[in-house]
Amino acid sequence: MRLIKHSFLALVSCAALAAPAVANPANVARVTEGLIAAGMAIELAERCDDVRVRMVRGLNFLQGLKNHLSSLGYSNAEIEAFIDDDVEKDRLEGIARQRLVDLGATPGNAASHCSVARAQIAQGTQVGQLLR
Repeated sequence: MRLIKHSFLALVSCAALAAPAVANPANVARVTEGLIAAGMAIELAERCDDVRVRMVRGLNFLQGLKNHLSSLGYSNAEIEAFIDDDVEKDRLEGIARQRLVDLGATPGNAASHCSVARAQIAQGTQVGQLLR
């Protein structure tokens, strides 16, 4: 009985500690990685005249991320607050831009952005799937 009581207390403590880690949509990797990929696609399309964002596919992709948050129990108000969080937007945009640099895109160099965009499309990455 004592072991069960301690196990239950340990489980409750772990659940309490784990809850705040997921309480913020920014901690949902599928969503943040998806937003970073979308940001990368937008940045590539803005810097390279040869590619465009697939708007319908992109909107469906973003709606899927929102649906995922809803399925995890986030309210529309929580999701909207996350979407409107300028600090989080800046953080994710910074990550997206750094990943593009890591892939070979040089700020101010359209040709390098086009090379990265074509490579992403050819490789069928999430970024590439959002471009044409």
